[in-house]
Parts: sequence; structure tokens; C-alpha cells
Amino acid sequence: MQSFEINKSDLLKLKTALEGDDAELQRVLQEYHASEIAILFERLSPEEHERIINILPSDVGSEVISEMDEENHPEQILFNLHPEKRSEIIEELDYDDATDIISQLEEHEQEQVLEHIDQEDATNIRALLNYEEDTAGGLMNTDVIKLNVKLNKVVALEEVIRQSEEMEEFYTIYAVNDADVLQGIVSLKDIIKSRSNVLVSDILKADYVYVKADVDQEEVARLISQYNLTSIPVVDDNLRLLGRITVDDIIDVMEEESTEDILKISGVSEDEELSGGWQDAVKSRLPWLVINLGTAFLAASVIRHFAGLEAKLPIIAAYMTIIAGMGGNAATQALAVTVRRISLSDLTDQQAYNTVLKEFLVGMLNGASNGVIVFIVALLYDGNPMLGLVLFLAMTGNLIVAGLTGATIPLLLKRLGIDPAVASSIIITTFTDCIGFLLPLWLASALLL
Repeated sequence: MQSFEINKSDLLKLKTALEGDDAELQRVLQEYHASEIAILFERLSPEEHERIINILPSDVGSEVISEMDEENHPEQILFNLHPEKRSEIIEELDYDDATDIISQLEEHEQEQVLEHIDQEDATNIRALLNYEEDTAGGLMNTDVIKLNVKLNKVVALEEVIRQSEEMEEFYTIYAVNDADVLQGIVSLKDIIKSRSNVLVSDILKADYVYVKADVDQEEVARLISQYNLTSIPVVDDNLRLLGRITVDDIIDVMEEESTEDILKISGVSEDEELSGGWQDAVKSRLPWLVINLGTAFLAASVIRHFAGLEAKLPIIAAYMTIIAGMGGNAATQALAVTVRRISLSDLTDQQAYNTVLKEFLVGMLNGASNGVIVFIVALLYDGNPMLGLVLFLAMTGNLIVAGLTGATIPLLLKRLGIDPAVASSIIITTFTDCIGFLLPLWLASALLL
């Protein structure tokens, strides 16, 4: 299936149907998958969202709401529905999806929603609401298929059939003891192939990967990726089975974490919605720009210190902006690679050392290569080999500093418990700007005057 993109004809067709009666709107909606309707919602008003959800069957409506982007506030659509329709949709949602949506509401609104749904569903959702959103507990679905290790094949199959009736799909069967403590994983294929008198304990796989409920979602994503899992069990401190996290949830997490890191490295708060208005953008970005302004004053103070040199040798002013700019670009490259390595795994001391050494060598070689180019340009255009030497040394030195800071700063911040994606770029920009101005000015004052 090809990916769906909004085009004018689809939007016009839906807008026209919204102006007509419910029967026409239902007919048009049937042409689209639930995920496609969720994408079309990006161009519709909240009132149009509610009308469509009310018209759709509850199973389709629940899928549309679960597929909606957070920025379109599916929780408000759910809350504004009639209690009966709202309850039907929540019952169709997986517990983890329902919890994600309901958690965005105010506490009194959450209670208002939960008091109108089935008591068992409400209990499960309340339990999940107690976990932090970005932890394994906040991601997990409590719907699992679990078998007591004492069951034989015949009873085990009956249990699988019974428990799977309320589940849309399942990837793994978990084996537990009488206290619900996880003992291992059972393959449906092994149950089917085994003899009738074989017990679950005889065919379970005791070597399995699990996470505790308070583990960060990035660690969950790393484990699922590392071990090529379709799902991973979540347990408490006593290894009692609490739920499962499936790979489709992890895909959302990876997208969310990647977006967050990109925004942070760019000096944009992750609280800024990608489709938000200009007011939110100003509020999110202005503090970082003010901090950058402070660091820019620091770089300007370096230039002020050599004001006399610029008057005697004005050509150096043109070249030093190139050197500072190249340092900033090189530092951004080193920073992006290092932050990505940190996000994928905790680096050992040896790995951290190798990372810094690599960026030093890369900075030195790239700096020397670009330095040679600048040397040739200065020689051809200005006819001054000493100026070329100054620029060669300054370019090489600044790209070495760029590589070292791009690798070292995020590693140090990580050791200090500070998110390296947030603070690294500002610190590194200060280094490359200051050194990018200082080196050519200092070398020029020493070698050209």
C-alpha cells in the first residue's frame, strides 16, 4: 500500500460531503482507511472532527482517534462526545492507546470519562495512568495472553483461544506461576506441535528479555531493536507480569525521540508543536536566542580586543568569518554523530575516548584540507604567502577545536546528568566562534605585523 498524502481532490470531496447529509458523508468516509481519515483531520476543524467521529462506527472511530496526531488534540474530541459514544470508542481502544489519550485531559475530566465506562476498563486505565508517560509502564498494554506453567497442552490451547477473543492481535504467549511471576515465553507453534500431556513448563523458553515498568522508553526501544523483538514483557520489581509493549508502539517512540533530539540540537524546545502557531514558536525559541546572543557578545569581545589589527589589516576580517563559519559546521557534524551514539547506547570509557580521538583526527585532516584551499586562495588573490599560512593554521586549529568540542561536550554533559542535545549546541557555538575569531587575529598579529 502506498503512503497517503493529502491532495486537493480528497480534501474537496470530504469538505463537500460535510456540507451534505450524514448518509453522503458516510459514503465518502468509506473510501478511506482510518489512518487516512486521521491525516485528513489535519485540515479540518474540531467541529468537523466531532461530526465525523460521531458518524463512524465505533471500531473505526477509535482507530481514527488513536491515529490522530497529538497536536490535533484527540483527547478533546473524545471528551466532547456523548458519554455513550465515548464509552463505545474507549472499549474499542487498546488500554495503552486509551491511556495515552485520556492522560492529556485534566484530572477532573479524566474522572468524568472513566466513571462512564466499564469498571474493569476503568481500573486498567487508572493503573496505567500512574506510570510516567515516557516509561515502559506508560507504554505498555495490560492485555496479554498468559498461561500457568502447570497447564497441559489441551487446557493451554483453550486458554489461548479464550484470552485472545478480546485481543485484536498478539505476538507472544507468556508463562507465569501461581503468583503471576513471569517464568518464560511460549511459542504457539510449540504448543500446537506438542503432545497432549505436555505441560507449559516443559516447552517454555526461560531465556527471555524483559523490562521493568520504570525503564525509560528509549531503553525499551533499544532492547527491541537489539534483540529483534515484536514485543517485550513488562514486569514489576518482583518479576510479576504487568503487560507488554509491542513494536508498533516503539516505532512511535523512535519517531518522537528523533524529533525531540532534532529540535533540541537546533535550539528549539520539544514543547513547541510542529504545526503550532507563531506565538508558541516565539515563546519556545526566544529564550535560546537570548542565550545565543550572550555568547555572540563573548565572540564579539574577542574582535574588539584586536580592533587595532583590523584597522591595519582589514583583509583578515573577511577571512575570519569563513573560518568561524566552517568551525560551526564541523562542530555540528561531530555533535550530531556523538549525540546519536549516546542515544543508541551508553558509551564505555574506552568508546568515549575512541569517539573523541576519531573527531580529533577528522577535525585535523578536514581542517588541513580546507586550510590548504584557503592558503591557495589567499596566495592567488592577495599575493601574500604569510597571510595564507595564518589562514591555514587558523582553519586547521578551529576545525580541530570543532571536532574535540563536538564530541567532548555532549559526553561531559551526559556524565553530569544533563541532556546533551539541549545544551551542547550553545556551548559548542561559543567555542567555535571565539576560537574562529581568536586564531586568525592572534596569528596575524604575531606573524604579519
